[in-house]
Amino acid sequence: MGVFDYIAERKIREAINKGEFDHLEGFGKPVDNSEYFSVPAEDRIAFHILKNSGVVPEEIEIRKSIYLVSQEIKRTGDPDEVSVLQMKKQMLEDRLFILAENKRNR
Repeated sequence: MGVFDYIAERKIREAINKGEFDHLEGFGKPVDNSEYFSVPAEDRIAFHILKNSGVVPEEIEIRKSIYLVSQEIKRTGDPDEVSVLQMKKQMLEDRLFILAENKRNR
């Protein structure tokens, strides 16, 4: 173990002991991997290689954007802003659907 690994481990242990991770979103809940495993294995491998190369597929970027817009919808209290965000989310979901359909038709 290198010096930086040791320091990082120590800092993580200290944070755990202080309870700094106890109130994170999703703490104590099972991780939902269903979406990950719904992707064919060969695509998961390709996505992994692309990720390690610093390239993110459009599908992943769209999914990330959908997640971020969903979080923003939950946070905002302004009905007009919620309406705009819901339209944005629907457009992203439509784009994701079109990508999936194009992939199926290949």
